[in-house]
Amino acid sequence: MDKPLVESRDARGVVTLTMNRPASFNALSEEMLLALQEALDALAGDESVRAVVLAGAGKAFCAGHHLKEMIARPERDYYQRLFAQCARMMLAVQKLPVPVIARVHGIATAAGCQLVAQCDLAVASTEARFAVSGINYGLFCSTPSVPLMRNVPAKQAMEMLVTGEFIDARQAQANGLVNHAVEPAQLDAAIERLVAAIVAKPRVAIAMGKELFYRQREMGIEAAYQLAAQTMAANMMEGCALEGVTAFTEKRKPAWAPHAQ
Repeated sequence: MDKPLVESRDARGVVTLTMNRPASFNALSEEMLLALQEALDALAGDESVRAVVLAGAGKAFCAGHHLKEMIARPERDYYQRLFAQCARMMLAVQKLPVPVIARVHGIATAAGCQLVAQCDLAVASTEARFAVSGINYGLFCSTPSVPLMRNVPAKQAMEMLVTGEFIDARQAQANGLVNHAVEPAQLDAAIERLVAAIVAKPRVAIAMGKELFYRQREMGIEAAYQLAAQTMAANMMEGCALEGVTAFTEKRKPAWAPHAQ
């Protein structure tokens, strides 16, 4: 059987993880969750990685949890373990020290929409559609609501959650769920523009900034400012920042060392 997750990497350290179960619309089965977790854990310790693109094979990006697999085991303990496993994987996306970009070419529903919301950045084809559709089957998408409401204004998020209706890529962009909505033929070019901008910057600065970005979001404003100030002070002591600021004052481009990028 083909691997549930296919990994590729370019010379810049840009890793593409492709969910490879097109027959099940790349549902987050136990197999897929485990494969994603293992891949993310391995990448977290690899300092040569600069960015991760998360994609799906076939017609869909990800259709959410594998409902046939779930209904075969109607046990509370099993469901609690499954949703905890999914939460660990979603948090691994956030904890990865490099940006994770969702490449959304088709539908992203329920936990698949959650996965898009959990990624740091997202680019969608205009053929993509998004829904947190569990309510259509009597199941409120509680776990998908966590990153959804951290991306989308509350009333738009609640409308998606209580109606289960689809929104298109343009609406997803307007709501803040994705960064860009582009024609299908332009999807990879749009992702490459983001990737190129990321890999041109020092990895250490992005890693520090990403960690701060998510930590301060959950804090009160005073604590957030305190943490942000500490992070900026630490960042300023890094060679990449010293070179960058010096280059600005000298009106030249920064000459970052290769390992700093």
